[in-house]
Amino acid sequence: MAKLYFKHGAMNSGKSLELIKVAHNYEEQNKPVLIFTSALDTRSGEDRVSSRVGFHREAVAITETMNLYDYVKGLETTFYCILIDEAQFLGQAHVLQLTQIVDQLNIPVMAFGLKNDFSNHLFEGSEQLLIYADKIEEMKTICWFCDKKATMNLRISDGKPVYAGEQIQIGGNESYIPVCRACYQNPDLSQLEH
Repeated sequence: MAKLYFKHGAMNSGKSLELIKVAHNYEEQNKPVLIFTSALDTRSGEDRVSSRVGFHREAVAITETMNLYDYVKGLETTFYCILIDEAQFLGQAHVLQLTQIVDQLNIPVMAFGLKNDFSNHLFEGSEQLLIYADKIEEMKTICWFCDKKATMNLRISDGKPVYAGEQIQIGGNESYIPVCRACYQNPDLSQLEH
């Protein structure tokens, strides 16, 4: 029975790398997968999933108006799994379409993304995945400043923490740091100067 999976983690927890690994494992057994990513994140080019360790894969960019169920149903290839990167940027309609893919087309869907933003509010896609996913898994990484588990994303600008602003600001290590709750509240920014 197909399921909807939501695998979330802070920045640098290896979400994109895990997606690429899952795709490789399916394809090594001649089982095609379909990879989607958000059209919002164009850091490594449009239509591409990239990990910080240098691996990348081509993907279909999800736009705000795209119907994922209709897209998948309209393809002639039989897919063994659908993989979604940057799932936090999905809208409610997208997540409901993913449930249709699972329930009506019987194709498992694995969505990878952040749970909370830099001000510790849920992204729309993450909130909907927490509601609708059959299985939720946390991908772990360590705090940039100490040895605790990172559960939050600290936005940095000009060497200072940022706690207010637009929810979506695309960026990588230059803009976001994975941190634990204690270091989120009181980051030792002197460690960034090394």
